[in-house]
Amino acid sequence: MTMSEAAERSLLNSIRPYLERESLAAFFVGISSGFPFAMIGATLTTRLAQDGIDKKTVTAFTLAFLVYNLKFLWAWIVDGVRLPLIGRLGQRVSWMLVAGLFVMAAVINLALVDPKADIAWTATCAILVGIAGATFDIVIDAYRIETLKPYQLGTGSGMSQYGWRIGSAGAGALALVVAARSGWSAAYMACAVFALPAMLTALWLGEPSRHREASQRKGLGELWKSIAGPFAEFFQRQGALLVLLFILVHKIGDTLANLTFRLLFDDLGFSNDEIAAWDVGVGFWAYLIGIFVGGVIYARFGLKRSVLLALVLMGISNFSFALLANAGHSNLGMAAAIGFENAASGFGGVVVVAYFSALCDLRFTATQYALISAGASIVGRFVTGTTAGGLIEHMGYSNFYLMTTVLALPGIVLFWWMSRAGLIDASIGTAGGGADGNAETAR
Repeated sequence: MTMSEAAERSLLNSIRPYLERESLAAFFVGISSGFPFAMIGATLTTRLAQDGIDKKTVTAFTLAFLVYNLKFLWAWIVDGVRLPLIGRLGQRVSWMLVAGLFVMAAVINLALVDPKADIAWTATCAILVGIAGATFDIVIDAYRIETLKPYQLGTGSGMSQYGWRIGSAGAGALALVVAARSGWSAAYMACAVFALPAMLTALWLGEPSRHREASQRKGLGELWKSIAGPFAEFFQRQGALLVLLFILVHKIGDTLANLTFRLLFDDLGFSNDEIAAWDVGVGFWAYLIGIFVGGVIYARFGLKRSVLLALVLMGISNFSFALLANAGHSNLGMAAAIGFENAASGFGGVVVVAYFSALCDLRFTATQYALISAGASIVGRFVTGTTAGGLIEHMGYSNFYLMTTVLALPGIVLFWWMSRAGLIDASIGTAGGGADGNAETAR
C-alpha cells in the first residue's frame, strides 16, 4: 500500500463514523437543541441593543439562561412520567414531540412582545423560552446518549455539536436577515421551524435501543427513588465532588465572555450584515472545522489529553477578543477572533460533551445529564447576568476579556490533577461502558 493510499484510507476511516445512522440522528436533534439558545442569546441581545435598551438591562437578560441550569429539578419527569396516549410511541419519542411543540409556542410568544413597550413582559417571555428550550434539551440529550453506542460517543458528540451550531447559527442568521426586512416578530416566528428536525428524527428512528427503565413508578416510595436515585448514584462514585467542582468551574471564563460578544460588536459599530457575515459566516465554518479536528484528536489521543488541550484553547480564545477590542472596527480582526474562538469551542464541544455523556448511568440519563450540563455554565451565566454589564462599563472590553482568560485557569489545573489521580477513569458511567470495565473513552 502506497503512502497516498494509506492516507486516503485513514481519511475515510475518520469520516465513516460520522455517517452512521446514530451519528446522523445526533446531528439532527442537535439542530433543534441549538435554536432556542440563539433566540434568547445573541439574537435577543441584538434585538434589545437595537431597540435602545441599556447594557445592564441587556446583560441581565442572560439570567433567562439560568433556567437551563435548573433543568435537573424537573428532568426526572422526562425519565419517569409516561405521557397518556402519545406515550405509546415510547418514552423518549413522546416527550420529544411534546417538548418540541412547547418550544415552538414559546418562541412565537416571544415574537409578539415589544421590548420598548414592556421590558418586564419581554423578560418573562424570554424565561418561558428558556424553560421550553431546557425541557427540549433534557429530552434531546437523553435521546442522543441512549441512541449512541459507547464507541460512538465521541463521534456522536461531534455530530451533535455540528447540529447545534447549524441550529444556533442558522436561526441567528435567519433572524437577522428577516428582521432587517420584516421586523423582529416575523423573524422569531420564522425561526420556530427549527424545532422540527428533532421531532422528525425521533419519529423516524424510534425509541433509543439503549433506553432503560429505572423502575416501575407505582407509589410515593418509587416516585422518591426516581427523583433521588440519579443523584445518589452519581455522588456514590469515587471523586464525585471533585468531578462536580470541575463541571462548575471549567467554563466560567468562556461563558462570561461568549454572552457579551454582541455588545462588543454593537459598540464597535458592526452592522447586522457584517455580524451575519463574520460572526455567523466565518464562525460557522471555523466551528465545523474545530469539531472535525476534535473528533480526530479524540480518536487518536483519548479523552483526557483531548479535554486538557481543549480547555487551554478555549481559555486562550477569550484573549483574542481583548485584541479585537483594542483594534476597533476591523473586519479582519473580527474574522480572526471569531474564527479562533469558534474553532476552539468546536474542538472542546466534542471532547467535553463526550466526557459528560460518558458520565451518565443509562437508568437516569435525562436527569444526570441535565445535572451535568446545567452545572457546566451556571456560574458563568449567573456572573454574566448580574455583573457583566457593569464590569464592561468599569473595566472596558479589553480588560474584561483578559479577566475571562485568567478565569479559565482553575478548570485547566483541576482537570490535569484529576487525570493524574485517576478520577477521570473512576467517574465513567454505564453510558461510557463503565459498568463493564471498558471505559476506553477515558484513556
